[in-house]
Amino acid sequence: MFLLVGLGNPGREYENNHHNVGFMAVDEICHRYLFSDFKKKNNALICEGNISGQKVIAIKPQTYMNLSGEAVQSVMAFYKITPENIIVIHDDMDLKMGQVKSKIGGSAGGHNGLKNIDLHIGQHYGRIRIGIGRPKEKQEVVNFVLSDFTKQDKIILDDVIKTVSDLMEVYVEKGQTAFSSIVGEKLNGI
Repeated sequence: MFLLVGLGNPGREYENNHHNVGFMAVDEICHRYLFSDFKKKNNALICEGNISGQKVIAIKPQTYMNLSGEAVQSVMAFYKITPENIIVIHDDMDLKMGQVKSKIGGSAGGHNGLKNIDLHIGQHYGRIRIGIGRPKEKQEVVNFVLSDFTKQDKIILDDVIKTVSDLMEVYVEKGQTAFSSIVGEKLNGI
């Protein structure tokens, strides 16, 4: 069984923000693989489905980004899922718009959602990092991640999320390394 976590902030005002890429990706994956409807449970919106014959629990924490680890830990404990079977999808300012990279473990890189997850469950979980680019000025980071995508960037993002969704079968069947290799070939030339 896998736990798929999309990071973002709840509420319509955040819906199209850079910081909500994880929510957007999980929504697309759940739609693509015909998961159940989302229900509120354990401080998260939760749905269930199957990818390549594997049961997958998908969540969108409703605790706001900086407290995402609370919901992840709660759902992880309830379903008895190990960190090795957790996949967190999140925005990454260190990747240019449209780039996607994945890894197991590592530092949070300044991402407060990841820092909080690390605090609650440790660092040994899968991460799918979707590039959103970086603002020119460091002091603009908060405003940037809480701003909406431009129309041009949204077109790129929609293609990226569709590709990530299509390739979740590879992740579930063959693991993070295989996923990383194929997603790199398909997207990182953008």
